[in-house]
Amino acid sequence: MYMYMNWAVAPDFTHHAHSASLSAVAVNERYVVTGSKDETIQIYDMKKKVEHGALVQHNGTVTCLEFYGNAHLLSGAEDGLICIWNTKKWECLKSIKAHKGHVTSLSIHPSGKLALSVGTDRTLRTWNLVEGRSAFIKNIKQNAHLVKWSTSGEIYVVVIANKVDIYDLETASITGTIATEKRISSIKFITDSILAIAGDDEFIRLFDCESQKCVCEFKAHENRIKALYNFKMEGLHILVTASSDGYIKAWNLDIDKIENVPSLLCEVNTKARLTCLAVWLRKDFETEQIPDEATPSSSQVHEAEQLSLKKKKKLSTDSTKSFEGDGQKVALKRKSGKTLQKKKLQRLK
Repeated sequence: MYMYMNWAVAPDFTHHAHSASLSAVAVNERYVVTGSKDETIQIYDMKKKVEHGALVQHNGTVTCLEFYGNAHLLSGAEDGLICIWNTKKWECLKSIKAHKGHVTSLSIHPSGKLALSVGTDRTLRTWNLVEGRSAFIKNIKQNAHLVKWSTSGEIYVVVIANKVDIYDLETASITGTIATEKRISSIKFITDSILAIAGDDEFIRLFDCESQKCVCEFKAHENRIKALYNFKMEGLHILVTASSDGYIKAWNLDIDKIENVPSLLCEVNTKARLTCLAVWLRKDFETEQIPDEATPSSSQVHEAEQLSLKKKKKLSTDSTKSFEGDGQKVALKRKSGKTLQKKKLQRLK
């Protein structure tokens, strides 16, 4: 892990996290969590700079991790499960058989009421996180490997190979498609309508989701780009990129002139084959993460709930099927105030 100091990068905390390569990473105000091909999730307390423990619920490569605020973590894996974790006691509140194949990506709505997931069973699934059950299942023609809500939660995007399908939340229909020459490896919403796309080449491309046009393109690395992350700091809008060339770079985006090539703030050669990226921000900085830490208004929460109900009514269409029809409904399992058993959370002394 690296710390930015006056736009210079220096190692701040290093740990041999897993017995296999990392496949996912996520952060909130206190913790960094990492997922791996070794089927475990490691937890790091960044306030104390110590390893906090390990979660071993999954039986397959952990493919995706995402926090909602400071209370919950969602994890997905090649075993087809999505697990909902309470981050206060690190309990698994619920384990859902989400996909018949691998879970490849998940994304939480800014309201925290809904989540999306995609997998190798060629489905896009909407989850009611309040009740811990499926709200909507849509068949898609190919296996998708990325899904992401916009910052407002009014649209979402689904990535299949080198193509980005843009969906409207209200209609659950595709409103546009963005295509690139190479396979897409990472996406991030810079604003509610500007999407940063990286893939199996050296370029970052910024697309307008309304027009589906590329508004900016620049060479960021000497090899394929594996991950993107963005946040605001002291009035600057920062885009951080990681590449298989081993470099992590921080770029200053001019949101008012998005067509301008961003300036390079700093870079570091990790001398490692990077696979994923997240940025943990100290509280003493004036920062805002985008879009993962979006704070919804009460109207957004209500709207998300209503749209979830609308989607349920569409389950009779040919392209969808009900959750109960799959026979996959799982009863909610909550633990008491006891700490996790050793097999759930292995704490280091």
